[in-house]
Amino acid sequence: MEMFTAIRNSAVGLGIFAVVTAGAIALTQVSTEQRIADNIEAQQAKALYEIVPESSIDNDMLSDTVIIEDADLTGLAQATAFRARRKGQVETVIMPVIAPDGYTGAISLIVGINRDETLAGVRVLAHKETPGLGDKVELKKSDWVLSFNGQQYNGDNDTNWAVKKDGGRFDQFTGATITPRAIVNATAAAIHYFREHKTALLDNPQPQDSQAATNASTGAE
Repeated sequence: MEMFTAIRNSAVGLGIFAVVTAGAIALTQVSTEQRIADNIEAQQAKALYEIVPESSIDNDMLSDTVIIEDADLTGLAQATAFRARRKGQVETVIMPVIAPDGYTGAISLIVGINRDETLAGVRVLAHKETPGLGDKVELKKSDWVLSFNGQQYNGDNDTNWAVKKDGGRFDQFTGATITPRAIVNATAAAIHYFREHKTALLDNPQPQDSQAATNASTGAE
């Protein structure tokens, strides 16, 4: 009888511990969810304006967006691209891109492409690459990612669009070729997408234009 009581008490104790632990985890997840989302948004905004300085454009890039529906390119069924304008014209589109073939997993980056199809810049937002090796794709670890600035990709016949180990023009890191190769390939895929959807990416109206058109049709101010 005493043994039964001990087992029962232990079971009850474990049950209470499990419920309390699960509740604590759920509470922590809920309480930090918004903070994590805010941090990701802030990181993305910072990276966007590193590629296209806010002082160089005349629109709010964070609210001038266009939807990209290409899960192979972005990793999502729908993803948001941002547009930078000067004098009302879209000059640069910054797209979220996933490089699926990093050394330790997918790499999240953004790729800025100018109207003339040159690259405005590339930034890595998230990765799990090896510290001290693959993480040099981060701007805070090295300036390697700046080597994309102003580059132009000449399509599938551009055999020079590769890391130097593969006969291309982009450096790789000592002991870490897979990570830069993945980003070089993902950037090429982004340029492909840009060229195929150039009209939709560049010519859609900005939000205030849409509202102005609506107001004009309804007579509202």
